[in-house]
Amino acid sequence: MAELGASYLMADLGLAYTPRSDHAAYLASWLALRHDPKAIFTAAAHAQAAADWIHSAHKTAVQPLPLAA
Repeated sequence: MAELGASYLMADLGLAYTPRSDHAAYLASWLALRHDPKAIFTAAAHAQAAADWIHSAHKTAVQPLPLAA
């Protein structure tokens, strides 16, 4: 889930992302994917929920400074 969530956040923030073969190997190693082909969709949904939460928490934590008069 972390790899997917990181990819979502990087895309949302416009950060450059260069896929690496070890990331794909990590995802491929998930045991759940071997037994349940739909598990990737569940993981992707959880990763998106985590990314949404991070965006929400960031908006709450980072408030614009008031303009000086």
